Amino acid sequence: MRWDDLFADLEAQADALDIAERAAEVGERTRIEIAGIGMLERLRPAIGSPLRVRLVAGLALTGTLRRAGPDWLLLDEGSGREAVIVTSAVHTVQGLGRLSATPGSEGPVLAKLTLRTAFRGIARDRSRVRAHLIDGEVLDATIDRVGADFMEIARHSAGEARRRSEVREVLLVPFAAVAAVRRESS
Repeated sequence: MRWDDLFADLEAQADALDIAERAAEVGERTRIEIAGIGMLERLRPAIGSPLRVRLVAGLALTGTLRRAGPDWLLLDEGSGREAVIVTSAVHTVQGLGRLSATPGSEGPVLAKLTLRTAFRGIARDRSRVRAHLIDGEVLDATIDRVGADFMEIARHSAGEARRRSEVREVLLVPFAAVAAVRRESS
């Protein structure tokens, strides 16, 4: 009888050790998988969810996440206002769930929709915008042209259409200087 108890005890110890080793392995694999997740994969499952995004220079935007590109987010702020947010200017995002997308699963089309593409769409629409720069400056303007890593904007009074007589100046603004571009939807 004592032999049966001894072997049962040894089997229980081996089972416990096996369970502990598997738990440690699962934990390590989980940490490795999480380390491979980028901000885009973390944000994509939140499309359609309300978020609060805090940016450089103290700017905080609240709204529903509509799209997430490789270097930008589109936030619907309600009342016909939307903002293209430069992800490098993001300090924190509040309101995310627990889900993440698989890295690289965005597909080839979404992967090509860069910040430059988003700004070109706004320029094409000739929308009035409010550009929030990373240093806190706010520019009421219309985007005239978009280059590889910059945009040229015509500054004018808020709420005014871009007319030659209303343009105060035309500025070249590097994408690296932009935190967000907000516009009223048409």
